[in-house]
Amino acid sequence: MLTLFTLALLLPPVKSDYSLFNYGPNVINQSFDERTIASQNKNKNEQFNRLKNELEKAGFEVIVALPPKRGAYGLLQVSNRKIWINPVVFDLHIALPTIIHESVHASQVCAGKGEITTLGLTLEPINQARPFFQHYRDLHRQDLEREAYTVQTQPNSFELALSLLRQHCQLN
Repeated sequence: MLTLFTLALLLPPVKSDYSLFNYGPNVINQSFDERTIASQNKNKNEQFNRLKNELEKAGFEVIVALPPKRGAYGLLQVSNRKIWINPVVFDLHIALPTIIHESVHASQVCAGKGEITTLGLTLEPINQARPFFQHYRDLHRQDLEREAYTVQTQPNSFELALSLLRQHCQLN
């Protein structure tokens, strides 16, 4: 039996009973207005696009649409290497941290050769990030999210995420 493992950057706080509901297929396939990306800070827009391109080079499909998990800003489905970025992140001006977070998970998939595994990062998360990963009961999931939130909140988060992606997914 194939187990579907998904990782999501969630809206805090999210009630666990809501996480089981999916958006209908019409909502997931809504097209995204590219002008929304252009409205962001130019440097962040360029960084978002660079990470998106690197993820695609590494064999991940990046979809800017509502993720199939309610409340998620971003979501990675390991089994089919799809990454959803919720369009609301552009309005909230958190598109770059969201794709950085998901690119760390993509690096974890590459490091595990198709299975998600921790990278063994020695960086410490900032205190404000701890509640976002400490609520997971599964320690493996907690460690995966710890790494993603830790990288996402570093001052050099973009460079670090790009480096991890290139290293673990063997990109030049």
